[in-house]
Amino acid sequence: MTAIRETFEESGLLIASTSTRTTNAFTPLSDHVLDEARRNIHAQKLLFRTFLAEHNLKADVDSLLPFTQWITPPNVLRRFQTQFYVAFLPAAPSSGFSSGTKQEQIPKPDRGQEVVAARFLHPEDALAEFHSGKVMFMPPQAYILNTLAEILKGRTNTARQREHVEALSRGMFGRMVINPRRIGEDAKGYTILTFEGDETRGGSKGRLHRVLAKIGKGGITSEITLRRNFDIVTEIEPQAFATSCKL
Repeated sequence: MTAIRETFEESGLLIASTSTRTTNAFTPLSDHVLDEARRNIHAQKLLFRTFLAEHNLKADVDSLLPFTQWITPPNVLRRFQTQFYVAFLPAAPSSGFSSGTKQEQIPKPDRGQEVVAARFLHPEDALAEFHSGKVMFMPPQAYILNTLAEILKGRTNTARQREHVEALSRGMFGRMVINPRRIGEDAKGYTILTFEGDETRGGSKGRLHRVLAKIGKGGITSEITLRRNFDIVTEIEPQAFATSCKL
């Protein structure tokens, strides 16, 4: 529920459908209603659940696919434990879209309160912008986008691709809790961040589950390279994730 509320509050994307309690025909909400709700929810003048109830909506929590959980490294002053999700939406025309009893908006900024720019990007395009220095990612975003880019080939995702992502979510991959650890630098000066399942973190000898990152004065630059030499559907080693990760 928090993920759906935050997505709506920050991007205008409302992952909700008409409530089963009502038999009224589905009427898409106007941009004015949605934008006003976003502002009031952000300002804590309106509860998200109240907004949903007033418009006979329910959050589509079942549409969120768990897609790894990450914990900030212990050397970072402010630490977080964050659950990531993937959700598939209907095809989007130029100005808002609806399908059956569902409605979403094209994502857009929230007047600079938290989001500077918002748009849909294919994972491959997002990674290309990252590597060219146009946008910045931290290891979790780079890891997840690399994983999705390996599956979502082409400009339109297919039923088989969706099934692949759903299978990942339902399996060990979706439940992975990753707590990055820095183990030093390689010969080229790249910082090595290891994850659970790496040969240095409970994995079998030769198993790599890590990223190489170039870290400058302002933090991680546009150079993050994923090193993962096992199949994430069939070859995740459960013992590497047996220990509970906590802040």
